[in-house]
Amino acid sequence: MSTPHTTAALLPDPGPLRAHLRALAVLDAAISEDPSLCSYSFHPAWGPGVEAALMDNGSGDDFSVLFTPAGVLIRCFDHESPMSPYGRDDAQVWPGVLDDVPAPLRPLLDEPAFYDETIGAPPATACLWRETGDTAWRTGSQDADGSGSLFHLLTDRSPEAVQAHFEDCYERPVPLDAIRHVLAGHPLTLATARALNPAALSDEALLRRAAAHPEVADYLACDGEFDLDRTDPIEAITLPNGLPVEPVAGCGAGGTHYLCGPATPDGTRPVLYTDSEGRATLLADSLAEALTLAIVLPSWHDALAGFRPPALNADYLEDNPHHPTTRARLLTTLRLPPTTEAAVLHHLLTTASRTVPDGFLPRVPEDEEAAFEPMLAPDEAGSPGSHDGTTGSAR
Repeated sequence: MSTPHTTAALLPDPGPLRAHLRALAVLDAAISEDPSLCSYSFHPAWGPGVEAALMDNGSGDDFSVLFTPAGVLIRCFDHESPMSPYGRDDAQVWPGVLDDVPAPLRPLLDEPAFYDETIGAPPATACLWRETGDTAWRTGSQDADGSGSLFHLLTDRSPEAVQAHFEDCYERPVPLDAIRHVLAGHPLTLATARALNPAALSDEALLRRAAAHPEVADYLACDGEFDLDRTDPIEAITLPNGLPVEPVAGCGAGGTHYLCGPATPDGTRPVLYTDSEGRATLLADSLAEALTLAIVLPSWHDALAGFRPPALNADYLEDNPHHPTTRARLLTTLRLPPTTEAAVLHHLLTTASRTVPDGFLPRVPEDEEAAFEPMLAPDEAGSPGSHDGTTGSAR
């Protein structure tokens, strides 16, 4: 039978533990249909100098891991444990569970989010800690098992164990490669997020989510130039590659965004943009990428015209200094992974360079003279400035 003492022997050092808990929170949020109901969460700004990793299984069990300059404190409450204070006549925490917590970490026991006035302590059936500079995890003098199975993903941190947990929790397959990617500390990408939950980033789900959140819809309609209410293009178009096109959004300057290809359940389609001056570009490989572009790089038109950092986006940021905070909030609302301007710019240039060779430069039916021109100049495709911040154009 597992006890806090055996758990302590199996826990990694604080650094790897923090990274693992953060990865579990990322995975849970990506896999879940409703991130607000996830079991695992990570809060990097829980309090002054405090980071918190939390687990709440929704059935009355929870644990908290608080990372501080003084060390790490792990508190666990298993409602089925015979050590639960709510099952004791004196309604007190089991002797030995919290008694030996060292003085530098004891203030964490008074954390209001966990403290229960009725028992005069945080509900706890197990407690472990590790002071800064210590070489091992410590636990109380209790001999009984107060942790149940709540720490199983902390003691067995293998991708296979994590995959089994989430497949059991959400009752559907979860790809092991995507699990490995996140557990290895790599950033969550759109491709990985889509692999973990295809339905969450489908065209239909994203459009529904954007329409349901006024802040998102307002930003897209104005700053993002991706107005979901503008679906009436100036003229009909066809594509050389034969894919059907569906207007999905427009902008105040008369441009139109199209989804290209047949719609499929939980599917994604490339996004084409045409402006009012007879120019066009393949903008993204999916609606998720197009929305990410509109949120992270609202000056993307300038990028196709040759602007590169630091000039690119500079005027917009001067007028909207809070944009980094806003874009983080909008991406989270749409369940799009965080990313950087450099990554988005590189992907835009790479995608736009495929407009002509992949058959996405549109035509106007029965009007051979109405030819569209690519928005991306040939010498701008994949220019070095897309990554190193240098100017790729004299403009």
